[in-house]
Amino acid sequence: MKLMWFHLMPYTELPEDFREANPSVWVDIHSSLFDPKRAHHMYNDFMDELEYAAEVGFDAICVNEHHSNGYGLMPSPNLIASALSRRTRDTAICVMGNSLALYNPPTRVAEEFAMIDCISGGRLIAGFPVGTPMDTCYAYGTNPSQLRQRYLEAHDLVVRAWTEKDTFAFNGRFNQQRYVNIWPRPVQNPHPPIWVPGGGSVETWHWCAEMDYVYCYLSYYGYKAGRATMDGFWAEMDRLGKPRNPYQAGFLQFIGVGESRQHAFDLYAEAAEYFYGRCLHVDPKWATPPGYTSEGSQRAGIESQVKKAADSNVRGKSTGERFASVAREMDKIVENGYVIIGSPDEVAEQLREVAVNLNVGHLMLLLQYGNMSKQLTRYNTKLFAEQVMPKLKDLHANWEDRWWPNPMQATERASIAAFQPSLTPHPAAE
Repeated sequence: MKLMWFHLMPYTELPEDFREANPSVWVDIHSSLFDPKRAHHMYNDFMDELEYAAEVGFDAICVNEHHSNGYGLMPSPNLIASALSRRTRDTAICVMGNSLALYNPPTRVAEEFAMIDCISGGRLIAGFPVGTPMDTCYAYGTNPSQLRQRYLEAHDLVVRAWTEKDTFAFNGRFNQQRYVNIWPRPVQNPHPPIWVPGGGSVETWHWCAEMDYVYCYLSYYGYKAGRATMDGFWAEMDRLGKPRNPYQAGFLQFIGVGESRQHAFDLYAEAAEYFYGRCLHVDPKWATPPGYTSEGSQRAGIESQVKKAADSNVRGKSTGERFASVAREMDKIVENGYVIIGSPDEVAEQLREVAVNLNVGHLMLLLQYGNMSKQLTRYNTKLFAEQVMPKLKDLHANWEDRWWPNPMQATERASIAAFQPSLTPHPAAE
């Protein structure tokens, strides 16, 4: 079992009346709510938390890409990943990921991911999301009916750029480049492992199965709601005659560890309610642009997480109806399985159930969410690493993880050395 520490980097100081005073946390959130000086501290705290997770033994640290929102402050996860590559030693760096359809040209992704792979010594996991409608269709203006076609073409260009040894021309529908010849090139051969975060579309299930990529369900509604999506992926794998290797799947789960269940409830209630009450406050008009959801997914009755959050924000619904859609009070958040809480033994037991029932070998864990403080995040991370992680590592031991980074040998990699200014001037400076 691989245990991965995931960070969304949410803005932690949205006002208490945010839901009432603002239509959405995404796309048109007002700039007056953003304080760059406060964000300076947030970013540095977030990076400290990621580095700490690497220090205490998580298999990977994970970042992702979002735009024009107060829910995730990483329009460029590559900037964060490059810094983490320099400040960590053995931990995998999972960029989950770059929204391929937004890059013109997509070779920018090939170049930057190759840089991160080189800096880290081959520790990169390359995530290729199609992207949310808020990020892709509204913040960046991509035609929703063309989004998946742009994505697939960009994927082909990036993979060719990584693997072809000679300069080549690329003449696609959306991208035309006479000379493709990226420098640098990735350490990992033929390229870093590719993981695809999905919201449940049947096309993504099929594509991951055919391409032999890891399918990752980044669920904010926990393992109970995620069961149907993961069952759908494994059913598609069965249909194509593919083995049920749990390492071809990843799943995201919120976690809160305390001395007891009640202690954990009290510790994490504020942060969880902040996340589900403010960070997921999405105006319904941004959720489902025409053409974004395919006919196949609609026929399968698959509802995106974004739509689920947005539907709960429709004005005119009764309080009971809204909370039935997305819980925002801690008792329902826990009851619905959005956040797994409890003592170390209780959390370990629940996560073992998740990993077995969903057949998942990569658990991506949110141990910071909402407005959780740096101190509480560190406590949650430390307690999980010391008392929960050892109880999970034996899971799926009979399967090979073919989708994990293959870094350079430790003896071949550059060391992390503290900068020590010389007391003697360099001859060239004299």
